[in-house]
Amino acid sequence: MAEHEVILAGEEPQFFEGVEKLLEVWFTREDGRIDNCNLRKIPRHQLVSLLKIVRCEIISSVQNDQLDSYVLSESSMFVSQRRFILKTCGTTTPLQCLEPLLLLVTKYAGFDAVEDVYYSRKNYKRPELQQSPHCNFEQEVAVLDSFFKDGAAYCLGSVNRDCWYLYTLHPLRGPRRGTTEPDQTLEIMMTDLDPEIMSIFTREECSSAAEATLRSGIDKLLPDMIIDDYLFEPCGYSMNGISKTEGCYMTIHITPEPEFSYVSFESNVPLESYKEVIMRVVKTFRPGKFVLAVFANKTSVAAKAPRELEKEASFGDWLRHDVHYCRFKSYDLTYALYSKFPS
Repeated sequence: MAEHEVILAGEEPQFFEGVEKLLEVWFTREDGRIDNCNLRKIPRHQLVSLLKIVRCEIISSVQNDQLDSYVLSESSMFVSQRRFILKTCGTTTPLQCLEPLLLLVTKYAGFDAVEDVYYSRKNYKRPELQQSPHCNFEQEVAVLDSFFKDGAAYCLGSVNRDCWYLYTLHPLRGPRRGTTEPDQTLEIMMTDLDPEIMSIFTREECSSAAEATLRSGIDKLLPDMIIDDYLFEPCGYSMNGISKTEGCYMTIHITPEPEFSYVSFESNVPLESYKEVIMRVVKTFRPGKFVLAVFANKTSVAAKAPRELEKEASFGDWLRHDVHYCRFKSYDLTYALYSKFPS
């Protein structure tokens, strides 16, 4: 969520692409000896240089024992022992950082192999404004294939309406090296937001990010998290939340302009069911429609959550219009599209 330009009376608002590109990379070693390896050893100035390639910068950061969390000028970055997450909106170019990232990991973190890659995004509202290699999914897949073998690309949903793209590695090959640790992710991508709610995330309505967080109820979505939030000028909002001791995070990014409003929510908090969290999120932001993506591997307490959500035909006033269930090597995934009746 980048700073938005002031719009003069009578002018068309300058478009901003709220849809994020999400890159998640898990690292390992060929010999399995990862105890002394850690992505958090990469110096901050090297991360700053990496983000320049992506066309964004660090605004603020918080840490706990397991996780470094960064609010960026365009969304977020999270770094733990062996997982790197980069989530960027606007016209950023995250895939351009892959080669320097792999070099930094080898030089500073001690890993020598990539265990898994997940690259995903919703379809853009204005794809013609994107920079290479993000002009279309085929171009993005070509870049990813140049780095990784056995990559597989998917499109879930309606390609001429709302869809979600995913690229991952060897989805059906044998077990991964080492022990698969519990992992899960919930993503909610919302459009056609309630203008009254969106007005909270403007400098005209709120003088600080803390005020916007409290007025909107964001602090109640997943309580007991350390919140790092930022309110842009003249509008726009980003926040990261991390648990006090564990490697759990949440992140929210808001593009509030009514012509192209967009809100994303993401968390890896382990829960047996995500139904209550999803309901809290959509009641907080009141979107006209939202896309849902839920990942969980077999060792997670959320292992049954994708199957549970596959059966969820509605969330209050939001009715399901599309659903896909996928089973990969280590993860199950459910994608679904919901919208308010009578969409």
